[in-house]
Amino acid sequence: ARLFTRIAAMGYAIPGSVVAVGILIPFAWLDNALNTWLHTHYDKIIGLVFSGTAFILIYAYVVRFLAVSFNAVEASLGKVTPSMDAASRTLGQTAGGTLRRIHTPLMRSSLLAAGILVFVDVMKELPATIILRPFNFDTLAVRAHSLASDERLAEASTASLTIVVVGI
Repeated sequence: ARLFTRIAAMGYAIPGSVVAVGILIPFAWLDNALNTWLHTHYDKIIGLVFSGTAFILIYAYVVRFLAVSFNAVEASLGKVTPSMDAASRTLGQTAGGTLRRIHTPLMRSSLLAAGILVFVDVMKELPATIILRPFNFDTLAVRAHSLASDERLAEASTASLTIVVVGI
């Protein structure tokens, strides 16, 4: 359990661009291997399946921000004692029923807080998003960056202020 916690925390400690490149390399290899196999066996080339899609971007966000949500949820799991699980089993609840009727109500506020923290961090994430995003897909951070780099500061301010207000 401690090893998993440390591995999960590494994504948040490593810069987003490093995480993006670390994710892009194996997925690009997988895309190439899949295309080679399909071309060899079926004479078809399908292009990028994983790289340059929303799938790889979401995967990068999970790797990058798992520690944020994990720590919030782990702290709320302290409210659930083993005796609560035992009592639930004694009363005939299944594992799903125990999760739905005991764990989820006790953890609801922490799950909501974790979701908000991850949402705000994803909204601000720029390096991984720029590297992994599909074409013609702009988040607020990417839009603010592209407008600011074009020196259209008045237009960039709207996206930037939205990020700041949501972050508060």
